[in-house]
Amino acid sequence: MSSVLFDVPGPRARLRYRLYAVLGGAAVLALIGFVLYRFYDSGQFEPRMWEWVQYQQVQVELLQRLGNTLKAFALAALAAVLLGAVLAAGRLSDHAALRVPAMVVVEIFRAIPLLIMIFLLYFGLGSAGFGFSQFMAVVVGLTLYNGSVLAEVFRAGVASLPRGQAEAAYALGMRKTQVMVQVLLPQALRAMLPTIISQLVVLLKDTALGFIINYEELLNYVKYLGTQGQFGRPLVPMTIVAGAMYIAMCLLLTWLATWLEKRNRRSRKVIDRDGPNAAENVVLSNVSA
Repeated sequence: MSSVLFDVPGPRARLRYRLYAVLGGAAVLALIGFVLYRFYDSGQFEPRMWEWVQYQQVQVELLQRLGNTLKAFALAALAAVLLGAVLAAGRLSDHAALRVPAMVVVEIFRAIPLLIMIFLLYFGLGSAGFGFSQFMAVVVGLTLYNGSVLAEVFRAGVASLPRGQAEAAYALGMRKTQVMVQVLLPQALRAMLPTIISQLVVLLKDTALGFIINYEELLNYVKYLGTQGQFGRPLVPMTIVAGAMYIAMCLLLTWLATWLEKRNRRSRKVIDRDGPNAAENVVLSNVSA
């Protein structure tokens, strides 16, 4: 049995792929073991390097910095999704007065590296008398960059839908704004949910760039505490703890997306998608949802 893109592997090929997987896994485990050994050999796992964990002030400050990271992520994620939807609607508009500015905004802010954007917002505009706070510089930078990326995700999702969806909606007497908001965008969001969540995970990790302008987030505290001589300069232990916290947050975000997707599939009505009125049925189901 074969596919359009590749031939289904036979028994020998499957055996070979399993062998490659075992060898690759062994190589990764060996690399991790070597890194851990080097940490152990350099004294990074000695008790004195982890004494900072016992101090209540350090624990409280670490949780506060984690809260600052999540606060910047939450606000930037919400704003980026809204900005992406607006820019996508502009790019899909039939009016050049809306389509061209939206295209320019998307292309400019997608091309500027996020770190440079944060620098421009905090230092550049600050020197011109329009300064942002550290928190707002991080949030606005994350919003502009990720909103532009999400705009292309939404546009691709809408463009991937069958044309019969919009035609059926127009046949029911709906205006273009209603077609976009009530019919096309909800379906595009469902189709693009994995890509959207992947971009939000990137946004969550990019909040760490705030330490460049001394925003009091998680990585900023890691840099500060990791250079304190009274704790033996535990930069590596602090980095390990912060990395584990970022991994946990990203896994929770991915789990939430998976749960929402499963819940959405269960709650959708079963409708006829194969009959002569399939397009109208899909439109009506989205309007009534």
